[in-house]
Parts: sequence; structure tokens; C-alpha cells
Amino acid sequence: MTLGQELKIGQSVVREIVHDPDYVDDPVLVEYVDTIWRTLRETSLNKGYLNQELSERFAWEVLLIRDKSVNAFALPGGFMGVHLGLISIVSNRDELASVLGHELSHISQRHIARMMSKQGQQTPLFLGTMLLGLIAASRSPNAAGALIMGGQAGAMQTQLNFSRDMEREADRVGFSVMEQAGYDPVGFVTMFQKLEQASRLNDNGGFPYLRSHPLTSERIADMQGRMPVNSLFQPKTMSLEHAMISARAKVLVNPEPDEQHFFSAQANTSNSNGLSNINALKSNAPLWLSTLYAATLAEIHMKNWALAEKHLQELAPLVVKDMAAQKLLIFLKAEYAAAKGNPSEAATLIQTLPKSRAQILMLSQYRNATHTVSEAKLVTDSLQLWLAQHPADSLAWELMSAALLASGNTIGGIRADAEAQAAHWDFASAVDRLKAAQDLTRQMARQNGLDPTAQFEASIVDVRLRNLEAARKEQALER
Repeated sequence: MTLGQELKIGQSVVREIVHDPDYVDDPVLVEYVDTIWRTLRETSLNKGYLNQELSERFAWEVLLIRDKSVNAFALPGGFMGVHLGLISIVSNRDELASVLGHELSHISQRHIARMMSKQGQQTPLFLGTMLLGLIAASRSPNAAGALIMGGQAGAMQTQLNFSRDMEREADRVGFSVMEQAGYDPVGFVTMFQKLEQASRLNDNGGFPYLRSHPLTSERIADMQGRMPVNSLFQPKTMSLEHAMISARAKVLVNPEPDEQHFFSAQANTSNSNGLSNINALKSNAPLWLSTLYAATLAEIHMKNWALAEKHLQELAPLVVKDMAAQKLLIFLKAEYAAAKGNPSEAATLIQTLPKSRAQILMLSQYRNATHTVSEAKLVTDSLQLWLAQHPADSLAWELMSAALLASGNTIGGIRADAEAQAAHWDFASAVDRLKAAQDLTRQMARQNGLDPTAQFEASIVDVRLRNLEAARKEQALER
């Protein structure tokens, strides 16, 4: 299987995943996971586990999914899926890095391509559909019915279950990469122990990820054997930053009102039992911080402004000596302000943070929410530079589209919406949007003529339409 074929199979799966209501592009969580993913990838490249061609041609995109199961999966083409349930239960960066390192090694050693090459006579669309079905089945056996039928399911499952040798290789390479990237290898052992427990609790009898990655005592012992002789196999203390990230994942993966009330109640001291529990939590700073953060975010979702503000005040002294935790608190304060209807205040808070994807996109989101032309123009200026460097950032294109439309650049807004579709390889939708932009251009030209901005946008639309039409036709042929 060529790298191009592998990438196209991954793209066909991602194209469906991003339309799932449970797909989550939360800039704060994505940035946290992607920082680890990028560090591991760079280390793998520098140490020779990942070759330069693979590094340059694959997408290396992290996809977050709102699912409570302890799960992650690698896809052909360098895509990495992570369930929020996994982020919510890991105790530190090291444990998360162990899972990402293992999956990265499946990609860098091309285990997926080697297994799927046995189905080489099938089209990329077929292979992608079967992969998507297996992902769905890992979440719910019934959800895969429309995608996996009859003997095809068993055949593809057999192909995708990595051999024991491949699992050992992914363990060995992943362990080496995460250790050389600066993460504590104890995280590999403690994460294996958690996954072993999760596999017993979560096995639904379908095609669960955890069954296709058998966590045998032999593999756990192998990881323990790679540790220093006197290692106690104790994980690092949870950092304040990770405590807040874990809490965020817990709240976002449990959006139902009763579960939001549960998070709120965890920080409630309204009765003697509650006070006793609070005092116990306060003896563990990261745990208490996590509890307060989860309660605050839940209160914001439930619009309980007084309690949310109270918890924000309680959070402030807990993070005063930790810059990473302070940054997350500012993001949370901005969410509170925006939810209360003060997007300008939220934008002012975000402006104090150093530039990053989360900072740029959240700032753009709050500026767009002001519905003013002046703020919209600030968004377009900011995102223009970001998108020049990250043209495949779909969420950034969506925010750019909203800003251009708000500033009166309708053709540009439609074009940016098309780029958002193209960023996730939905070329058919992108072409439809660009054709709509062309129709609008002709209509505007007949009525009042085109100003210089509209003429410039129209020329870009024409060029991009030709490019994306070709991509759409190529994609159709793969079917």
C-alpha cells in the first residue's frame, strides 16, 4: 500500500467522523493533546523511528470524540482519535503520552498499512467504511450495523487486529519514544494497568478497541522489565494543569443535566457530609482544583452565575504559582463572561494570553460574538496569518467565514466556508459552496458591479473551484 493510498483511506474515515455530533474540536483540549502528540512525533522522527517522507506526507491530526469509554485509535494517514473518556481518567501527561506513543508507533511502523494490504483488491472507500464501522462498533455494537454486514465484519476485524508481534513492537517503540521525549516511562506501566481494568469493565461483546489491543500480563510485565531495577512503579503527582484538563474532559463528555448537577454537587458544602467530603478533597490540591474546575464549568453550562462566580474566586488562589494552570483559569473566566453575554470582556481576558491555537481561535470566537464590524476585521487580520501557516484548520476557516460575512465580504465568507469543508476532505460540499459564491458574484456584477475586494475574492473562487473540482472527481473515482 502506498502512502497516498493510506492517506486517502484515513481521509475517508475522518470525513465521516467530523460530521458526527460527538466530534469535538475544543481548542483547549485539542491543544493539550496535540502538544503531547507533536512532541512524540518530533522525537520519533529525530530518533529514526519515523521517516521523513511519512512525516511530511501524513496529516498528523488529533480528533477528539465525546465518548465515555477509555479509548484511542490510530487511523491510516497519521490521524489519531482520542475519546474524552481516556483524557478524563489519565492521572498525568505521562499516562496519556504512553497511549499516544503506542498508537504513533503503529503508524510509524506502518502496521495499519501492512494489515490492510491483505485487502488490497478493495477500494479505499470500502476499507475506510469498514474502519469507520469498527470505530462505531467499539462505541456501540448496534451503531455499526449500517456499516458492517455479514462475513465482511469478521474478515475486516481479523485484518485489523494487530498481531501479537506488532503489539509488542508498538509497546517497545512507543516506550522508547515517550521516554526519549522526556515523559516518565512509569506512565506506560500505570496506564496499562488502567486499560486492563477498563477492558474488564467496558467489554461490550462487539468489536471493542481494547479487545483488538489485548492487554496481557505478559505485555505489562514486559513494560515493567524495561524500568529501572529499583522503580516503585508509582506515577507522578497530578499537575495542576492536568487536573483542570481532566476535569474539562469529564464535564464535556457528560453533557446531560443530571451529570452536570453531579459535578456541581461535588463542590457543594451545604450539609455536614458535604463539608466532610470537601475537607478531604482540600487535602489533595490537584483533586480539589479538579473538583472546583468541573463544578465551575458545569455551573456555566447550567447558567448558575452566582455559583460559577463563587467557584472562580475559589480557584484563583489555587493556581497563583502555576503559569499553565493560570492560563486555563483565564480561559474558564472568558467562557463565563461570554456565556453571561459579555463577549467583549471574554476577548479582553483572552488577549492577555500568549498566542497559541487555543488563544487565537477562542479570541476570534468571542470577537465574532460581539457582532461588530470592527471586531470582525480584527478576526480576519488575525486568522489570515494563522491560516497561511495552518491551511487545514477547519475551525479557523469557520471562524474566518463568520468574520468575513459580518464585515460585509459575502463572497469571501462563502469561500472560507468552502475551505472549512475542504479542510476535512469533503470536496463535494466545498465545490457546492464555491459554485454558490460564483452565482452570487455574477448577480452582484449585474446589479451594481464588483468593488476591488469582491473582484479579488471572485478570482480566488475561480482558481479554488478548478482545484477542488479536480479533487472531487479524483475522490469520486476512488469509489
